[in-house]
Amino acid sequence: MHTTQRSFARTRGMAGHGPWHGVRIAALAVTCVLLLGACTEVEGQGDALQVVEDPEAVGPVDSPEQTSAPDGTVIDVPAGVSDVAVHAESGTLAAALTADGGAEATVLVYPLDDLTGPVHETVVPGDVEQLVAGENGFLATVPGQDELLHLSPEGGIAGRTGIEGAPAGVTQHGDSRIVASRERAEVDVFEHEQRTASIGGDIASADRVASTGDAVVVLDRLRSAVFEVDLDERDIGLGLRAGQGATNAAPDGFGRVLVTDTLSDGLLAFATDPLVLVQRYPVHGGIYGIAYDAGRDIAWVTVTARNEVVGFDVAGGQPEEIHRFDTVRQPNSVTVENQDGRVVVGSAAGEGIQVIEP
Repeated sequence: MHTTQRSFARTRGMAGHGPWHGVRIAALAVTCVLLLGACTEVEGQGDALQVVEDPEAVGPVDSPEQTSAPDGTVIDVPAGVSDVAVHAESGTLAAALTADGGAEATVLVYPLDDLTGPVHETVVPGDVEQLVAGENGFLATVPGQDELLHLSPEGGIAGRTGIEGAPAGVTQHGDSRIVASRERAEVDVFEHEQRTASIGGDIASADRVASTGDAVVVLDRLRSAVFEVDLDERDIGLGLRAGQGATNAAPDGFGRVLVTDTLSDGLLAFATDPLVLVQRYPVHGGIYGIAYDAGRDIAWVTVTARNEVVGFDVAGGQPEEIHRFDTVRQPNSVTVENQDGRVVVGSAAGEGIQVIEP
């Protein structure tokens, strides 16, 4: 492991105002109010959030060949990793491997207390795009097969939910399960395994969905924008530009949603009550994957053009870099084990699963 390469002065928030300085919030709020006018559709002028006629979603920046050995421990796997997730209650780590020339893919489950120990292997019907911890195991979106899979920590498919329109992102929100369906550009709400609502509106592509506990936000990669999801009114609310090429999102411990802007090299923070951009912090090198350590208030992001993973303390007035590690090539996915802070990175280039103890 090596130490932080850069550090930045911390500006703590005013008492009673959480982690953001009151003056900074006021100034940013004014800026965002000005931006709101650009987020509405003006007759005869088209949609200001859609900056080109035929937009394309931004993906991860290609990684160069490695020039240094990855930090921590690397577990060999037979294919590229599309996503990784930790299920704290069962003490397991899941890694979704991409299909190798066939339709079927694989999800591997490891015990966290012995990552070299036995692995449960589950064959799934297609490539998993997002893997998250659910109530009783893992949830896996398989957009190519229009399915959301419920995976047991002991291995095996415990349930399937058919969702048309390429389900790409999923999150838990209280007792509800929220799924983003990319091609339908809608957000589906499930309660007790029954779909109770399909919410659409101004979004062009529903790619990721994040819950702060009080609010739900959907990320639209085509527009590079985030939108409020009003569960009470069953409607898509306010939308704001999220840089020039937003790719992934994760909630933090302060009621915000953190977004990686891959095209413009930025880590964005959005307050959600109301939806307001409160910070943009530069992270060069193709920022892409993101995970949040709730026990330490650290946002971990991968920078694929540098084969690195960076940890930012986000409890202060601005993110403060406190960790930077060399990774396996093409580190598209990252997760964190909140109990001891271990960070797990997946190589989309087939170079393994990396475990780092900061």
